[in-house]
Amino acid sequence: MRRKSIITALFTALAVAIAILWAFPVYWMFNSSMLPNVVLQSTTPTFLPFGGSLENFTAALADGKFLGALTISLTVTLSTVAAVLIIAFLGALAVSRFKFKGRKSFILALLLIQMLPAEGMFIAQYKMMSSVGMLNNIVGLTILYTAAVVPFTIWMLRGFVAGVPAELEEAAMVDGLSRTKAFLKITFPLLAPGLVASGVYAFLQAWNEFTVALVVMTEDQSRTLPLWLRGFVQASATRETDWGMVMAASMLVAVPVIIFFLIVQGKMSSGLVSGAVKG
Repeated sequence: MRRKSIITALFTALAVAIAILWAFPVYWMFNSSMLPNVVLQSTTPTFLPFGGSLENFTAALADGKFLGALTISLTVTLSTVAAVLIIAFLGALAVSRFKFKGRKSFILALLLIQMLPAEGMFIAQYKMMSSVGMLNNIVGLTILYTAAVVPFTIWMLRGFVAGVPAELEEAAMVDGLSRTKAFLKITFPLLAPGLVASGVYAFLQAWNEFTVALVVMTEDQSRTLPLWLRGFVQASATRETDWGMVMAASMLVAVPVIIFFLIVQGKMSSGLVSGAVKG
């Protein structure tokens, strides 16, 4: 028992060390956002923001393009998540519950699409959006994001759908429920964890995406938050990069993601427990 306790303590200490190492970049970003640029450029690192202020946040929020970029990012991201969940859910149901010609080829195509480098499609995406007049357009960017995320999301949801026995629906139908009601009352609640996980994946992909937005959103008023953040990193001809302001802007970009995870975490846990009990 003593040896087991020692091993447990060692693994606990290792886990804590790894957690600290993982969280340190986030802390360093927050710490730097509170300090002036003069302090950050010093050769002696400052690990605690004593004497810091919110001036960097105030300067970042005072940028007239921030609210516009935030609105665009939220609109594109939420639209992408909604579209991806609907399309991917229906696609996962089709490949998991129905037998049709070309089913295996379709599943194989989902995997092959993921192997294509995103950079290889930039020219085609730009020309396609340009030909239909959707450059610098929220709808056009949402379509590109949805098309990029849907294949992997279908593959992800396929595993969740396949893990729910079809016999549960059949038993509910024997008890008098229609196929639609049996699916909504029995199968759909059990798929909630998969839908939440897929929504998290789609949210992160759309919120953090930079290169596609850089290609198709070329005007200043059409920039997403990652493109807006790049403006702080690039030094102009008359001034050097203000890293304190860059870190403050990075924190502002990260805040919606943190809020989203705080909301989703509880829903994911409750969904897992609910599915386990009902199963």
